Amino acid sequence: MNLIIEEFDYLDSAALFARVAHQDWSIFLDSGVINEQPPVTKHADFDVLAIKPVTTLTTTGELTVVTQQEQTKIISGDPLAILQGVLSDLEFDQLAKPEEPVPAYLPGALGYFSYDLARRYETIPELAINDEQLPEMAMGIYDCIVLIDHRAEKTLLITLHDTQNAQQRNDISKQWRQLIELQINQTCSQLGQQFNKLTSSEMLENMSRQDYQHCFDSVRRYIVEGDCYQVNLAKQFSTTVDGDPWQTYYYLREMSPAPYGAYLNFPFAQILSNSPESFIQCRECKVVTSPIKGTRPRNHENAARDKEIADELFNSAKDRAENLMIVDLMRNDLSASCELGSVTVPKLFSLHSFANVHHLISTITGRLKQDLHSLDLLRRCFPGGSITGAPKIRAMQIIEELEPHRRGLYCGTIAYIGMNGDMESNIAIRTIVVKDGIARYSAGGGLVIDSDSDEEYQEVVDKAKMMTEALFD
Repeated sequence: MNLIIEEFDYLDSAALFARVAHQDWSIFLDSGVINEQPPVTKHADFDVLAIKPVTTLTTTGELTVVTQQEQTKIISGDPLAILQGVLSDLEFDQLAKPEEPVPAYLPGALGYFSYDLARRYETIPELAINDEQLPEMAMGIYDCIVLIDHRAEKTLLITLHDTQNAQQRNDISKQWRQLIELQINQTCSQLGQQFNKLTSSEMLENMSRQDYQHCFDSVRRYIVEGDCYQVNLAKQFSTTVDGDPWQTYYYLREMSPAPYGAYLNFPFAQILSNSPESFIQCRECKVVTSPIKGTRPRNHENAARDKEIADELFNSAKDRAENLMIVDLMRNDLSASCELGSVTVPKLFSLHSFANVHHLISTITGRLKQDLHSLDLLRRCFPGGSITGAPKIRAMQIIEELEPHRRGLYCGTIAYIGMNGDMESNIAIRTIVVKDGIARYSAGGGLVIDSDSDEEYQEVVDKAKMMTEALFD
């Protein structure tokens, strides 16, 4: 197989994706760069667009449905092992222009792993209601992608080419070529400032303030009794909706650009992720994870007060202690897959300011063992410690006991795994799932021994604010 790379003018990735957003299995990994505004973080370098996968994999319970060229197989077993086996069929021998470096993203697997996929790898009771019925894994294998490079300000069409299935690959790359040319010749945004967003009915919450207090008290008892040190407690919001999920996402990214956003249009659901949090990056065996723990709402009306809030977060002994617990947890998780002595913490308690909140973010790095795949790393770290608690498994068992509904995609991950094994993934927070006419989203926070119930509940409201406004504005 050869990798064919075609270069075009620098395009607005959202405007380009708007032309394919309603196709089944269309995927947009969005770094939050809005037109000519500066990137929201230094990570905001690339956007990835993909349509028409050659293979799809969806996992429900013990079974994974693998569909390729209208042929379907149902396989029992480890979903990540099944995905790795399918992904291994994508191999390339050389680039069309060998003197050029390999792009940062290549054709490969794109999709999501829900929080509940962890039930395949850990012992968690089945107590919460599974009303959403979302597949635990949904991944497409794409042999043609569009890469928007914000650093070099160019658009790349990257196609894996071989004689097998050549016609299908040519059709996809031809369609992208035509869409890119159309977008180059169109000077204004396709959507402009008018949004045909989802319209919503009454919001439902699966925890009242009294319910939250009861769960808060239960977590505190578990901590006092020595069961755990920290538990991430979340509540779910839901509403019936009608309208266009894509335009709701477009509105959301305009109002709150995020470095690990995504829009995924599946036949069974639409995913609108406004996530600020990276889960795991693995490039050329270098592993990076950057957990968020510590949040304050921003004050855009008073710059001086906004800075005071940021300083309060940065100097908060409680938030630093919470963050450090998760750093230790993630160091242990990475150590199971990384070379001995390679796991380090180059950044501890870094302050990052996003559109609506300030966060404390730490960075842990390591080097993947040579005999392991990035999916082995994912399996051993999943789900992320920043959205479970410590110790992880006991915290997840407590979450299952206290939260009325299963989390579904919330706190799982939206991921890219390239055909060379590189991986990029987010923590699926600030994420709306639209399925069967119902939009669901959740928000939560880590509880420790000295947490204050009123403050923690307000943090949940603050984190949910942008999603609520997107649906009820």
